[in-house]
Amino acid sequence: MPELIINGPEGRRIEARYHHEGRSDSPIALVLHPHPQFGGTMNNQVVYALYHTFAARGFSVLRFNFRGVGRSQGYWDGGPGELADAACALDWLQIVKPDAKCCWIAGVSFGTWIAMQLLMRRPEIDGFVCVAPPSNLYDFSFLAPCPSSGLMINGDKDRVVPSQSVADLAAKLKTQRGIKIDHEIVPGANHFFENKIDELTSVVGSYVDMRLAKDAEERETRRAKEKERDAARERERAREAEEAIAPSAEEGDDGEE
Repeated sequence: MPELIINGPEGRRIEARYHHEGRSDSPIALVLHPHPQFGGTMNNQVVYALYHTFAARGFSVLRFNFRGVGRSQGYWDGGPGELADAACALDWLQIVKPDAKCCWIAGVSFGTWIAMQLLMRRPEIDGFVCVAPPSNLYDFSFLAPCPSSGLMINGDKDRVVPSQSVADLAAKLKTQRGIKIDHEIVPGANHFFENKIDELTSVVGSYVDMRLAKDAEERETRRAKEKERDAARERERAREAEEAIAPSAEEGDDGEE
């Protein structure tokens, strides 16, 4: 888990931690922390747990401090600057792993609001995990439509974000055709899943496993269809070649007579 300083917006330094997988096509994941002005950092226990959940599944994973947190330069910007930080972090991750077979983003509380805005701007993001998304405190209406399937998860003892608020947000996003938003509730968990981290990582891990298996199956199906199309094109070219040869042969026979 090497310490890392990457270039952020306007040349500002961003402090990060990175887990690298050796395979060139390993999937990538970016994890965003809770609100900086309420103690949120990349070392938050939920961020840390998500980071290792992805790493355990073969992802190259990056977590970082938003501007003004830890050794990251700059000052709190209320959203736009933090979104720029996240975009730079994703740029760095994609430069390091240009052949990644898929790209995920995850956020915790305030981090989910930034993560979803980045999702709308980056079509290469294939999946997301939103932990305790503050849909009662921030406007998520920009997710119209939501471009990727993902998981929203919260605790039923969360006094910051009521479960019904998250359920309503998930229900709105489910209206997009072809997009599936799973919503899970962890019994007994508060906003930061104190004493419920194992339950959280179990749900998130199971969801990511399911999506990876499904994506692998879909990739295999696409490859099989591509092979069949290639074979069909080859058969068509062979048939056309035979038809082109046939008239020439007939003309040669006529000349001999």
